[in-house]
Amino acid sequence: MALILGKEYCKVDSNGRFKFPIALKRQLETEDGRFVIRESVYAECLELWTYASFREEVEKLQGMLNPYRREERDILRKLTEGNVVELDSNDRLLVPAEQKHLIASAKEIVLQSTGKFIELWDRAAYDRMNSTGGDYAAKAESLLGISRVDNHGEH
Repeated sequence: MALILGKEYCKVDSNGRFKFPIALKRQLETEDGRFVIRESVYAECLELWTYASFREEVEKLQGMLNPYRREERDILRKLTEGNVVELDSNDRLLVPAEQKHLIASAKEIVLQSTGKFIELWDRAAYDRMNSTGGDYAAKAESLLGISRVDNHGEH
């Protein structure tokens, strides 16, 4: 699985298409040019995965969740719900109609990498999320055990 890094701003046309940035495309060389778009369960955005990475994620989920338990099957269904998409000959990507509601009014979107996949945000929603995100240093310390104190005990 590739490591994906970067943040890019893209214009969106009235059909929900945008030109995929070359800086990200170079990092996402796929064996067959396919990608998967799914709605995030954590934020008001879409997630763009390479097909191979999404397949790995689904296999991992299938190993963790029991499809014969309703709650686990519901989670499996939601997390594997996505659409296969491909770049067109002009390196544009079309957001599927059933997922367009997250960027429907956007004239500009933000593509933000997470390392594993790329989040597609309506620019206004992305700006709102960043302005209300809170103290990231405190979150990192709380969740990851990273202290603001260096190795010599100094702040």
